[in-house]
Amino acid sequence: MSPKQFSVKEVREKDWPVLKQLVDEVWPATFKDILSEAQISYMMEMMYSVASLKKQTETGSKFYILYNKLPQDKTIRHGLETDFQFGGKPRSIKPIGGANNDVPCGYLAIIPQYTNEKLTTRGTVTKVDKIYVLPKTQGTGAGRFLMDFAFAEAKKAGDLGVTLNVNRDNKATSFYEYYGFKNMYSEDFDIGKGYLMEDHIMYYPF
Repeated sequence: MSPKQFSVKEVREKDWPVLKQLVDEVWPATFKDILSEAQISYMMEMMYSVASLKKQTETGSKFYILYNKLPQDKTIRHGLETDFQFGGKPRSIKPIGGANNDVPCGYLAIIPQYTNEKLTTRGTVTKVDKIYVLPKTQGTGAGRFLMDFAFAEAKKAGDLGVTLNVNRDNKATSFYEYYGFKNMYSEDFDIGKGYLMEDHIMYYPF
């Protein structure tokens, strides 16, 4: 796919249901082989309910949706699809689409002017807090397009680099390393109910 087929739009009030559908599609599929079903359910409610996502904007997060523009001769017959089961049942996601054949296919959350003195004491960085694309969109350049967008926003904010946390068993680590991120250190985060987020903290200095 050409990068020209992708576009990024900041989430507005009317877009929260679309973002939530993307989360419901992508997040369990990403972690189904890494985390227990019970932990996924807990984290989906704690961190990925619409109320929680909106609350994160109050502490500096900015959310964006990635769209893929279909050719004009193709009609949008369906939106998000799944090919896995969660909770013993197939996922059921309502079809969604956008104007001008724009189909949502991923999402991004960044925190500009984020402080992490383990990475730098000279100023702030941009944290890529969430970056996901639909499984069927992986390998099309969608992830790189989103990351390029995050880097552009970080430079606009005057930050010194970009950081992110990634689960130590997440295959996306290789994508981040290929992009140029370095694994700076590892840390476990207690999220309650006896669950941990076991992450690498990665950094790309400008």
